[in-house]
Amino acid sequence: MQVQPYVFFNGRCEEALDYYSAKLGAQVIFKMRYKEAPPDPQNPPRPGLEEKIMHASVRLGSSDWMASDGRCDPAAPPMNGFSLSLTADDAASAEKYFSALADGGQVVMPFQATFWSKGFGMVVDRFGLTWMVTLPSEE
Repeated sequence: MQVQPYVFFNGRCEEALDYYSAKLGAQVIFKMRYKEAPPDPQNPPRPGLEEKIMHASVRLGSSDWMASDGRCDPAAPPMNGFSLSLTADDAASAEKYFSALADGGQVVMPFQATFWSKGFGMVVDRFGLTWMVTLPSEE
């Protein structure tokens, strides 16, 4: 069994994937726009979604996750109820990732040593996605 996050960026998926690729080294393995999907007369895409991302597969480190623009609903609530946890290989990487995610976002807990980790911090990035960055004690 495998559980993978599927993150909906409500119209900002391409921007988010470009950012994560540039700042975190994410690789977009697959990307399909709404206009590239087979037609479904029972569930046609809303006009204006043609260039938006219907589905993307992303590899970040050794983890794969999925992303989409979703329905691009202006009334959609912010992302809530989950975080992505990023475990860094070393202190320099952990601080680099935390700073990149904090750029244009909001720091919830500054990156710092804790009783369970040599470094831990929480940030809501510029796309509204909450991240927990960890540097394991074994480092």
